[in-house]
Amino acid sequence: MNTISEIVCGEFVSKGSKFLAFLMPYRCFDTGLADLKKTHLKAVHFVYAYRFFDGVRVCEGFSDDGEPRGSSGRPVLNVLRGEELVDVGVVVVRYFGGVLLGVGGLVRAYSKSVLLSIQTAKDAGAMGVFEICENISLECPYALLGRVEYLAKKMGLALEKEGFLEKSVRLKLFGNVQNTQDFLAIYKQDLVFE
Repeated sequence: MNTISEIVCGEFVSKGSKFLAFLMPYRCFDTGLADLKKTHLKAVHFVYAYRFFDGVRVCEGFSDDGEPRGSSGRPVLNVLRGEELVDVGVVVVRYFGGVLLGVGGLVRAYSKSVLLSIQTAKDAGAMGVFEICENISLECPYALLGRVEYLAKKMGLALEKEGFLEKSVRLKLFGNVQNTQDFLAIYKQDLVFE
């Protein structure tokens, strides 16, 4: 499975209608959709689809946003499935060009615009392998904080200080499951019990 790291856009024009496909990391999807609706005031449709991993399975959703049923949202979702993209959302902004495209024409136009945004992501180096990640929380004695920060950085984990307690600091770590589990094993064995 693959994912993307930044927002990219692909553009396709069919019979005067312009289709702008904004492919984005899923964490940006809700704000991205709202921002696009504010930015593209003259657009007539904001078709979208998304796929994300909830820790157990891949969850999916889509919207035709007023286009004929089956002509836009599901084909966009099928492109994401076909490219094995996870933790992504895509919003296709349509500016109507005055000519009706029919269901088949809409399927082709929406699908093509998303494929073009995926190609843009590949060309920009914004596409990578999807890794299952997790958040872990722990408390660390102040005396070990420097060593914990070093270990987290060495293992490619993001570390955030959530709160300062009397004798320890509450930490939140984020990274792929294997690295977080390796970190916890080292933390419990080498750092705490020295």
